[in-house]
Amino acid sequence: MFFNSLHHQSPSVDFKTATIQGQAPDGGLYFPERIPQLPAEIISRLESLSREEIAFQVIQPYVGDTIPENRLREIVSETIDFPIPLKKIHDHYYSLELFHGPTLAFKDIGARFMSRCLGHFAQEKKEPITVLVATSGDTGGAVASGFHQVDGVRVIILYPSGKVSSVQEKQLTTFGDNIHALEVQGNFDDCQHMVKQAFKDQELTKAIFLTSANSINVARWLPQQFYYFFALQQWKDQRPPVISVPSGNFGNICAGLMAWKAGLPVAHFIAACNANDVVPRFLETGKYLPLPAIPTISNAMDVGNPSNFVRILEIFGQDATALKGVVSSYRTSDERTRELIDAVYHQHSYLLDPHGAVAYDALHNWLTAHPEDKGIVLETAHPIKFLDVVEPVIKQSIPVPDAIGETLTKTKKVYLIGNKYEDLKAYLLDSNLF
Repeated sequence: MFFNSLHHQSPSVDFKTATIQGQAPDGGLYFPERIPQLPAEIISRLESLSREEIAFQVIQPYVGDTIPENRLREIVSETIDFPIPLKKIHDHYYSLELFHGPTLAFKDIGARFMSRCLGHFAQEKKEPITVLVATSGDTGGAVASGFHQVDGVRVIILYPSGKVSSVQEKQLTTFGDNIHALEVQGNFDDCQHMVKQAFKDQELTKAIFLTSANSINVARWLPQQFYYFFALQQWKDQRPPVISVPSGNFGNICAGLMAWKAGLPVAHFIAACNANDVVPRFLETGKYLPLPAIPTISNAMDVGNPSNFVRILEIFGQDATALKGVVSSYRTSDERTRELIDAVYHQHSYLLDPHGAVAYDALHNWLTAHPEDKGIVLETAHPIKFLDVVEPVIKQSIPVPDAIGETLTKTKKVYLIGNKYEDLKAYLLDSNLF
């Protein structure tokens, strides 16, 4: 399997090169030359197959011969070694809980898979690999956990000051060792722009070997297909579900669409957005107009120019009409998000986090118009990660899971920088850092 740049100005590369480079030399995102189709017998036997076998069959065509089969099976097994249950909320509403991993967020899947792939590839290199990543919340903690103490890899995480939750900040700033957190005086789009500029800086890329752990990296993005298959493995209804995905940088829903193209039966996808509504506006008007990110209580979705939307357009051959036949998108306000957290908790005894609540609202809008359907909300993070939002709404304390209790007592280790690229470059070129 080869991967091509969506800017079409760089040579095709294999999975190893795409993973190590992160972004193509021409600044484009890598996209597979084809979307592999899973054999029909695998789709029909999801319920009887192990999760490990499903995940291996999904990812192996993309990896090809860049990782030996026995090692790839180990990587897959280590990636998904926690529960991913599908739970009924009420009536036609279900929740796929993606928060049972080490950092209590869906990004554990992609970060664990990528860290192990890079660790494998780093063994063959003579220089350290520097992972540069921007986060609007959960990516930072998942990447820090996945890469902590991985030999040959050092990690630089940029996050917007004051715009991630207190728990998220603890998760990405308390590891130390090979994990370095940069608190940026700006928003997520500033962080993402700085990272993208770093990859285009030839002086910098000659001095240090850079790759990315954002969902722009194929090794972070593609394994997110796994849990869509796990959802269908647990789905008991004969009619395929509608799946509502909290959407910020659009890597998650893009992975779901790749799974659908591979043969997974899904009736419809919903891109659930907060006030950062560039995609809902695109589907309404046909015009893609990025805007500065707007801070909300569903902060991991505060993205004004989602990187992965170009991949979604590629899946549909740049045909917006075809896209709208499969994907709808809704926007939800902070006020409505709080209302739903309160209502679903007190009426149905299910606690949504702010991102899951946005997805719930989008699914509610769809089911109101299509009452014959049933749907799945991707609950992408544990509510404890947003206790400063959720607890005042439900007027109760959230029990602290064991996985996070110790982290909350640690002291953050962070370096404060401005929101200009020169600030990041100076930090990266400081030879005393590592």
